[in-house]
Amino acid sequence: MTAPAIRVPGLDEVPAAVEAVLGDFLDGKARAGADSRILQFTGILRGLLAAGGKRLRPVLCCCGWQAAGGGDLTPVVPAAASLELFHTFALIHDDVMDRSPTRRGRPTVHRTLATRVSGRPGCLDAERFGDNGAILLGDLAMVWSDELLHAGGPTSVQLAAARPVLNAMRSEVVYGQYLDLLAGTDLGSGLEAALTVVRYKTAKYTVERPLQLGAALAGGDGRVLEACSAYGVPLGEAFQLRDDVLGVFGDPAVTGKSRLDDLREGKHTPLLAIALRRADRTQTRTLRTLVGDPGLDEEGAARIRDILRATGALDTVEHMIDERHRQAVGSLRRSPFPVSVQAALHRLATAATARTS
Repeated sequence: MTAPAIRVPGLDEVPAAVEAVLGDFLDGKARAGADSRILQFTGILRGLLAAGGKRLRPVLCCCGWQAAGGGDLTPVVPAAASLELFHTFALIHDDVMDRSPTRRGRPTVHRTLATRVSGRPGCLDAERFGDNGAILLGDLAMVWSDELLHAGGPTSVQLAAARPVLNAMRSEVVYGQYLDLLAGTDLGSGLEAALTVVRYKTAKYTVERPLQLGAALAGGDGRVLEACSAYGVPLGEAFQLRDDVLGVFGDPAVTGKSRLDDLREGKHTPLLAIALRRADRTQTRTLRTLVGDPGLDEEGAARIRDILRATGALDTVEHMIDERHRQAVGSLRRSPFPVSVQAALHRLATAATARTS
């Protein structure tokens, strides 16, 4: 299957071009499907992809392409779109592990699949079916992400340059997810452990690696790739820290996700690690009792939020976000990127850290 050559005049047109490439790719998969039950997979993927998402990774990939002198964006769009399929794989698996009921304001994939078979004669465990089906669908999204990358027709030289970046990105996401699970077994594992999860699970694969992928495909040298890291790692960390704050303090009507989920799961974020380090005895007891309670209600969550404010944890994380934003933006002035790319990345940095969803 060959990805369509959709003309992309500039960075502002990247999200629409990515939507078109993904739509055509999934249409091709649907036409090739021999069994209507398997076709459900493409329908579910299409629904998840269409439910929103910032398309940040594809835009950054295209920024990396231009940062390395790639020029016209059309050739890199299939690779940029492939990152959305990889991201979909990560989201589906993450939701299964976190037992999340919603994603982007809609039921998560495992919940959707479970609902479809619930009540059927002979269906003994709809929830288990939903989990297992979601794992398989996530795997398929990862396989298709690689297929879409190749469908763009990269040369052997481009593939050789891109492969180390992709290998690193894929491994880092898995490492980060495992470390996240591990941190959830010990609320007292500390701030450094929480920041390591942030770095591997999100920072690298959200900003640094997409930038580097585009730069590698355009033939960027070591200096360009290092500049991608200097910008990407601090901004990626700031992006996840903002996610952590929104996960507890955000408006579900805007974020599309409950602000109880992270607290019920006992997610060991830097926000929580800082609060535990500073909490007095009573506050510590409250946090250890309520965080991780699957039955936590909004009243209990409000008590946790009060402690996060009272210990200064929320203010500290906001400061950490600001500091990382400054590091990322400051790195642009030292980078070899064209001025137009620096300006675009500056805007993206602000959008990624000042967001409400």
